[in-house]
Amino acid sequence: MSGAIHILNGPNLNRLGTREPEIYGSVTLAQIEEKCRAASNREIVFRQSNYEGEIVGWIHDAIDAGASGIIINPAGLTFTSVPVYDALKMFPGSIIELHISNIHRREAVYHNSLVSKVATAIIAGLGPNGYLTAVSAMEDLVSNAGK
Repeated sequence: MSGAIHILNGPNLNRLGTREPEIYGSVTLAQIEEKCRAASNREIVFRQSNYEGEIVGWIHDAIDAGASGIIINPAGLTFTSVPVYDALKMFPGSIIELHISNIHRREAVYHNSLVSKVATAIIAGLGPNGYLTAVSAMEDLVSNAGK
């Protein structure tokens, strides 16, 4: 696959920079997007929605467009969304599940990820820099696919 890397962000991530900065830091999602674009040689499709159905539609778009990979921070949908899980199961490429905080050090409600069950890899707890780690890892996964 030689398509774009799709970076999909779930509910409340549009509030980064002001939302619980002690957990999520002070970097905004727009700043994260800018850093991801600068760090990649591939086309980046970067999106955020507070609506489950829109995220499902974007996963379908990635499938139909022949995306190289999906990096997804599903936020609260990580633990509740069977539709996101089902859509990701259809994606033939690599999937990286991403979380800014270490979900396993938080309250028990954050410990059972549906997305982890279909993810190629999981990155959690690196703060906003986790996005850059995910982009680098995805580029490696895509470059080594089929080798």
